[in-house]
Amino acid sequence: MMKRFALERQRSGEKRNVYNLNEDEELTHYGQSLADMEKLNDAVESDSDTEERGALSAELTAAHFGGGGGLLRRKAPSELKDELEKPKSRKELIEDLIAKSKQEKRERQSQKEKSLELTEKLDSDWRGIQALLSHKAPKSDRQKEVEKPKPDEYDKIVRELGFEMKAQPSDRMKSEQELAKEEQERLERLESERLRRMRGGDEDKSARRPKHISADDLMDGFILDKDDRLMLSYKDGEINLPEEDKEKDEASEDDVGSEEEEEEDEDGSDAGDDEDGESNADSGESDAPDNHSDLESDAAGSEEEEGDAAGKTEEKKTKRKEAKKAEAEAAKSELPFTFTVPESYDRFQSLLSGKSTEQQLLVLERIQKCNHPSLAEGNKAKLEKLFGFLLDYIGELANRDPSELQTIDKLVLPLFNLCQMFPEAAASSVRGVLGDAARTMEEMIEAKGRAAFPGLDVLIYLKMTAILFPTSDFWHPVVTPALTLMSQLLTKCQVHVLEDVTAGLFVCCLFLEYVSLSRRFIPELVNFLLGALHLAVPSKESVGYTLVPPFKSHGRNSELLLVSDKEDTQTWEKKSLPLEAVHCLKDRSETEINHFKLTCVAVCLDLVRRCVDIYGCLPAFREIIHPITTLLSRHLPASEYPSQIQDLHKDILSEIERKEKPYTPLVFERKMPVPMKMFTPKVMPVLEFGRNQGCNRVERERKKLVHKHKREFKGAVREIRRDNQFLARVQLSETMERDTERKRKVKDLFNSLSTQEGEWKALKRRKMKGK
Repeated sequence: MMKRFALERQRSGEKRNVYNLNEDEELTHYGQSLADMEKLNDAVESDSDTEERGALSAELTAAHFGGGGGLLRRKAPSELKDELEKPKSRKELIEDLIAKSKQEKRERQSQKEKSLELTEKLDSDWRGIQALLSHKAPKSDRQKEVEKPKPDEYDKIVRELGFEMKAQPSDRMKSEQELAKEEQERLERLESERLRRMRGGDEDKSARRPKHISADDLMDGFILDKDDRLMLSYKDGEINLPEEDKEKDEASEDDVGSEEEEEEDEDGSDAGDDEDGESNADSGESDAPDNHSDLESDAAGSEEEEGDAAGKTEEKKTKRKEAKKAEAEAAKSELPFTFTVPESYDRFQSLLSGKSTEQQLLVLERIQKCNHPSLAEGNKAKLEKLFGFLLDYIGELANRDPSELQTIDKLVLPLFNLCQMFPEAAASSVRGVLGDAARTMEEMIEAKGRAAFPGLDVLIYLKMTAILFPTSDFWHPVVTPALTLMSQLLTKCQVHVLEDVTAGLFVCCLFLEYVSLSRRFIPELVNFLLGALHLAVPSKESVGYTLVPPFKSHGRNSELLLVSDKEDTQTWEKKSLPLEAVHCLKDRSETEINHFKLTCVAVCLDLVRRCVDIYGCLPAFREIIHPITTLLSRHLPASEYPSQIQDLHKDILSEIERKEKPYTPLVFERKMPVPMKMFTPKVMPVLEFGRNQGCNRVERERKKLVHKHKREFKGAVREIRRDNQFLARVQLSETMERDTERKRKVKDLFNSLSTQEGEWKALKRRKMKGK
């Protein structure tokens, strides 16, 4: 509004004619020119509406409609006389009418403005009086007036739904192929940066060099993506520049310094020639050297400053070179970010050898990400080979001395990931390894007549099988052969030393892990635990239970777990059985061997307790656990063992007693005795007269067949009759439904026709009345 007012003032101030002094300013009302309003081109607005809206004055009617004014109002005799004396033209009449209408409009407008002013004044006066007349009501009355009805549960729920936050659409989740592609691109980018750092950053410098620009280039693609301008700042009296600018400035200073040195050398040689000439000319003057002393001191000072600057630049250059060398060495020592899948096991072994466990895991992870099956066509076959290489590498780590069990534990994770990606290839690889172990054991049995427990690699393969594949299935292509192999290990491998006991107990632990969910009964497990506990029994006579191979009740190796020194039992502490004991125990002392024997006994009792928990619900649990119960209660010297083993022994016996349930033994079902064969006489039927006259056996059979045929025929006829009746009822119901529908349609048609006829007759009557 202020801008519009200023423009109007400016427009009114600029007169069209500077010599016309009688020109008046243009008057406005509510932003409209009064001159335009006088043209009466606009319609009557709401502000000019009164009770006489739409009524025409008598003068306007007389001017435009040719008389008729006398019907509206009567004129005075003086007015009639003036009109008769001075007749007015049409133009004058119209101007008078316009002036009168404007006068009336102004009067109405002024009256309306006065009424608005009076209304506003009355409102202001009423507010002042209302403040004086207002009085406060009691608080209880005001609360009654203000209190609103409390909303019910439905209203609350409706309001909550109205203000409830709507679900916002989230970004689309990326597919596995997209994630693999992004990961591959990220690793390739990191690898290119590592190679650039290793080469010393030459590529980065070449990338920063300005490209050649032609003279005809119009610079159409020049876009200012960012503001590259730098704020001017000083630090310690020097301009503070970025590293790149400092390097450029130092390089330019070096160039300038070299040029200045050359120029100074040239000037110095010229000055020397001049001095020689002057000295030859003026050899008698004594103050000749004093004339050049100031120049010589200035030159020496400038040379010292230039030498210091050159030294600083050289130091900076050497520091930069050393930093680049260090960065390149660090880049060389870093692992590459991209790897190809090795084609042979030797290549795979060279990739992982000499690296820490974390680096090996990183290499395997990057191999999988860079060669994801969705990125190229042959990656699936390559990663399947990688699973076999990793499986062989784990076996190699297990056979080393000492075994790298911590590394094997970490390598199980990438092995599991590969197994989830390619389950069929993983199953065939693991099954092949287990088959090789079974064939090796069979060949050993054929060659020597007995077999030994396998190495740590086979035991670890059996452990990883339970991690990679489900063990609760009734039949599985990998787990079932693994169970068979473990059963053969517990029954065919001889127990001669403590290492064999350790391997057997480890296989027992694996058995319990395999059947923890399915609760499948493994007789080889119970037999091996019984034989292992028998190795700790001092007295071998009248034991009351039977041992099965590979254990013997008497022999050279039947006392492997007997503790020779009773004092060692006081210093024993319960620990887990070390898996490295499968290799060798020769370097241990006698005390350590006794402690190891006690640990084996404790592990056996723990496994027996787990067997009681798993097989306690079987109907034959009493017969299954009876040999172990006899050994624990009668022959095992539990009183000589430490307190922890004694507590475990008592706990097992009490749990067995609680699990045992009395039952009646099975007996054969009783049957009635078979009577002896008697010689009964042949009875012939007596011929009688009537229906059965002269009926022999053949005739009776024929009559039975005829009777049966009649009965069946009657039954068939009855069924056919019932079917016909049902079909007739169905057809009748369908016919009635069709008739009902037809009647309804006819009725609707008649109704519509009668309605049309009634309307036609009514129309006809109206026409007749009009005539």
